[in-house]
Amino acid sequence: MAASSCFRGIKDGIVTRFAPSPTGYLHLGHAASALAGWRLARESGGRFLLRIEDIDPVRCRPDYVEAIVEDLAWIGITPDGPVRRQSAHLPDYRRVLDALSARGLLYPCFCTRADIAREAQEAAHAPHRAPDGTLAYGGTCRALSPRQRADGMRDGRPYVLRLDMARALHVAGGECVTWRERGQGVRTGRPGLFGDVVLARKDIPASYHLCVTHDDAAQGVTLVSRGEDLRPATAIHRLLQILMGWPEPEYAHHALLLDGEGRRLAKRDRALTLRAMRAAGMTPDAVRRAALGEYALHSS
Repeated sequence: MAASSCFRGIKDGIVTRFAPSPTGYLHLGHAASALAGWRLARESGGRFLLRIEDIDPVRCRPDYVEAIVEDLAWIGITPDGPVRRQSAHLPDYRRVLDALSARGLLYPCFCTRADIAREAQEAAHAPHRAPDGTLAYGGTCRALSPRQRADGMRDGRPYVLRLDMARALHVAGGECVTWRERGQGVRTGRPGLFGDVVLARKDIPASYHLCVTHDDAAQGVTLVSRGEDLRPATAIHRLLQILMGWPEPEYAHHALLLDGEGRRLAKRDRALTLRAMRAAGMTPDAVRRAALGEYALHSS
């Protein structure tokens, strides 16, 4: 079912979601993020959804999926409705890619990461970096002719599918997109600063940007609550929503929990996993207070 057709507004409250990747155990930062979305849903009489972003077949593991559900239940969080696993919806993402391709908005890129890095080093000017810090693609394969693209694909050369950003912005009607940030009003972003973003790879059939935007629409999410490190990506997600005619949710980007040295918490910090805390004798209430005590979410 298409995302736009299965969106349903929730009259009696907002719909939020928590969408971790099963590549490790949940840590205190995850708990803070999940609790933020869960509380927003509960306070509004809405719904809190759990989505498992498991499209990476190499890094994602089934035992981590089970651990995520178990750890959330331990701190008192249960989702409203079944857990959505992205790996079960690959045909849906394929249909989105096909729709974009049919409109001339995608092209195959045969450049390797080494090629892109080398071109950046050889450029006369400083390499362009996207707002998220990644190296923006220079657009080499965008200039390939249809025959060159077909030959490369026929010969079995590895490739990714990139969004032709210039064409996409033309279809969307301008270089800027806007979204509503909860408690802050309307914000503006420029998707073009990211260059021609990757929407699918050989080993991963759809990118984070495509899957998360599709699923927010498919699940009827009305408030996207997530870490402030993902705020820059909102410009890309809004562009995809415009291109596909998907509903526009509201956004709330919260501060990240930091360790004692000021670094953001990561899955490599095993001492801060919820499992380690439970093994050390901490109670669910103590974990909740530890997460929420250092956590601030802008709200209206």
